[in-house]
Amino acid sequence: MIVFAAIIFLGCFFSPPHLQDDVDAVQATIARNMIASGDWVTPHLNGVPYLEKPPLKYWAIAISFLIFGQHDWAARLPLMLSVIALCWVTMRFATWAYGKKEGFNAGLVLATCVGLFLFTRILIVEAMLTLGITIALWAMLRALDPEEIHPRRWAYISAIAMAFAVLLKGLIGVVFPVGIAVVYLLISRKFFSRETWRRLHPISGALIFLAIAVPWHVLATLRNPPYFEFTFQSIPGEYHGFFWYYFMNEHVLRFLGRRYPHDYNTVPRFLFWALHLVWLFPWSVYLPAAVKLDYKTADRASRANLLALCWIGFVLLFFTFSTTQEYYSVPIYPALALLIGAAMARENGWSRVANKILAAIAAAAAIVISVVLAKVWTMPAPGDISNALVQHPELYTLSMGHMGDLTLASFAYLRLPLIVAGVAALIGALGNWIWRGSSRKAILATAIMMAIFFHAARLALVVFDPYLGSRPLADALVQSPPGKLIEADAYYAFSSVIYYAKRDALLWNGRINNLQYGSYAPGAPKVFIDDDDLKTLWQRSDSYYLVIYGSSVPAAKKVLGAEALVLVKESGGNYLFTNHPFANGN
Repeated sequence: MIVFAAIIFLGCFFSPPHLQDDVDAVQATIARNMIASGDWVTPHLNGVPYLEKPPLKYWAIAISFLIFGQHDWAARLPLMLSVIALCWVTMRFATWAYGKKEGFNAGLVLATCVGLFLFTRILIVEAMLTLGITIALWAMLRALDPEEIHPRRWAYISAIAMAFAVLLKGLIGVVFPVGIAVVYLLISRKFFSRETWRRLHPISGALIFLAIAVPWHVLATLRNPPYFEFTFQSIPGEYHGFFWYYFMNEHVLRFLGRRYPHDYNTVPRFLFWALHLVWLFPWSVYLPAAVKLDYKTADRASRANLLALCWIGFVLLFFTFSTTQEYYSVPIYPALALLIGAAMARENGWSRVANKILAAIAAAAAIVISVVLAKVWTMPAPGDISNALVQHPELYTLSMGHMGDLTLASFAYLRLPLIVAGVAALIGALGNWIWRGSSRKAILATAIMMAIFFHAARLALVVFDPYLGSRPLADALVQSPPGKLIEADAYYAFSSVIYYAKRDALLWNGRINNLQYGSYAPGAPKVFIDDDDLKTLWQRSDSYYLVIYGSSVPAAKKVLGAEALVLVKESGGNYLFTNHPFANGN
């Protein structure tokens, strides 16, 4: 199982693709800024305090940079190691609860499901958070196990894991494990048992938790006053310090859908639930078999089943009443892997049905891929893939928003990834059909199919590299004469240019989204400019560079005049302009 996880995740973390615009390059930039400034308490972007998230992910990337240098793969390394550790912990959890066969299955399910791969292509923290939650819940269950001779040790491990989860993504790191544990203890009728609390050591565990989780929160509050504000609203121009933004805005108001600024979208509730059939693919076909697992007997396996059920239910119910993104439910993947892994090991009648379903789906995928290849095989593919995409920026606040940009013509740029994906689908179809009577062989064929498919996806991301990131524009900027960078739109729009060019930028009409609140902090740099500022700067004798979406170029021409925009580089449908021609005439 570890071999599959390593082949998939370590095999797909080198560049290209490079760090993308938006969240990807932002995380790496914050880590680099911490190293450069020596301030490991308050994250900064473009000199502006960035107060919305805890720092552990930035610390991990910064430490990786200090050890290995500032490479793309070094930025990704903490996440990739966390994903592999998550698969291993899930395997160990299932082995402890059920047995070796179930453990192998559970780890394999997690390592080769679509969702875990998809939501670890950028540097979001969900997989790292899930590792902390999984360790916390497994340790809690081990502390309660009558056969466990070291319950205190496991209770403390649970507390430590929750503390690190909080430092990764805030209070949800403790709300989820504690909430799931309370539901589990109530349903299993252990909540009011003295033996339960004797084994969990809640007081000493809470002290350990606080000793790890509290210091950074105190320091961040003290360094970013005012200290305590509890208002339920904020408007542009107001600044209430770290405490209000982190606790009130990012936790309470985000849950209620009233977070400021409202720079995110939400997935419809039914779609949020239903998409798990996709995120768990191909193993979601085994979910019906999990219904027949034992959830009532007092043995270790049934206790793990019940905990997994409480785990899934609590998280999904929580997000049913909150704002949701597609990846928010990653913390339930290990619980689903436990149940699916246990169900697969039973090799009952449904397993054989599942093998046939997978064979049919893989065969259909192979046919569809063949048809698409036939249609685009002779199509021209000039330039990069952005020439064949249709932008839908209104969808980009969703994680999968760029999927709507695809057109048939865009697949002409993806011939090699399609061929590899077709081979993967063919292996899955033949393997599941030939070995439909042997669950273990069919499972391995499916896992091999997914490992090959994920590498096809990586090849596709390489093709999309100039569209999802802006490394070519950054390279052109670095190779050009010195000058000040101006970015059109919010910081996130071209965060990879700022990262790779290793310089801050003035933000034209960019006082929106994540940097808006911090821009009003005392001492925040004046990096936001309007139309008049841009026009004044552009007319100076000094050199300025403007990086801009292709769709925003008409607005720039209206402000500056078309003749004032000297093209330096075009990539991915976006542009880098300067205000003065280079001395060599280029």
